[in-house]
Amino acid sequence: MLNRVILIGRLTRDPELKYTSTGRAVSTFILAVDRNFTNQQGEREADFIPIVTWNKLAETVAHNLVKGRLVAVEGRLRVRSYEAKDGERRWVTEVNADLVQFLEPKSKYTSDNDDDNIDSLNDEGYGSGGDIDSDLQEVPF
Repeated sequence: MLNRVILIGRLTRDPELKYTSTGRAVSTFILAVDRNFTNQQGEREADFIPIVTWNKLAETVAHNLVKGRLVAVEGRLRVRSYEAKDGERRWVTEVNADLVQFLEPKSKYTSDNDDDNIDSLNDEGYGSGGDIDSDLQEVPF
């Protein structure tokens, strides 16, 4: 079976970095992905897709990406549920990314003139992917 997602879009806000109780880094951000068509008013719409990264990739993403930055994300679609504080079951659909590629230079979003020296990041090259499914029980958000 195949579960693979590839997206290109812009961050709607700066990534949020947190750590699980076991010390694993996890960052989240929302990616706005334009649709290929316009609505009845002739305007382009977008889908807003939650992205989750883990370990060294999470830390690197949190320290290098900002709102508005264009990135490519590759990962797998994950649907999970949890019990909210009010006792209701909530469902979450998100992409667990294992590759994030920066598609624009960092200098476009900062006053620094140095470009990224990292164009593409993945969990294999930047930390062990580990058992992500077991860590979902301790996601700090």
